[in-house]
Amino acid sequence: MATEEKNTTPAGATSAASAPHAASPSSRVDRVQFSTDANETNHAGGRTSVAEGVVAKIAGIAAREVGGVYALGGGGARALGAIREAMNATDLTQGVKVEVGETQAAADITIVVDYPAPIQTVAENVRTAVTAAITKMVGLEVVEVNVDVNDVHLPTDDADDDAESRVS
Repeated sequence: MATEEKNTTPAGATSAASAPHAASPSSRVDRVQFSTDANETNHAGGRTSVAEGVVAKIAGIAAREVGGVYALGGGGARALGAIREAMNATDLTQGVKVEVGETQAAADITIVVDYPAPIQTVAENVRTAVTAAITKMVGLEVVEVNVDVNDVHLPTDDADDDAESRVS
């Protein structure tokens, strides 16, 4: 069972246990004497790691919110996504691949653009939205966002789908 050690050395005095960066053999943290300077903020040490799936989900949500994006993913992924949606199990990472390092991330996004939205504008807006979301929510530097426009959605596609569902 771990025990908590308290520094009982009087203020201003130093000892081997309270000297900066001196650590006891059983401790994982350095015992550093804290300053009372109001301008200095003390932060607990530690490490935060974020799974690639989390970053992919954030990128997917950001891309879907961009005007002119009809869907994410290629044809097969969208077909599988339609089945998932019918079962109320939407995959927010569909059409998104990310690579996450210690301080940087890169994303590949596959989109379907609504006609007549300008493809280059939509792609640039996706790139901007994904970069901002990953940077803001995860704190990683985004080194690249590749946007692959897989298809263009026509308004007549919805009319064809409605007609097929009525016939079936």
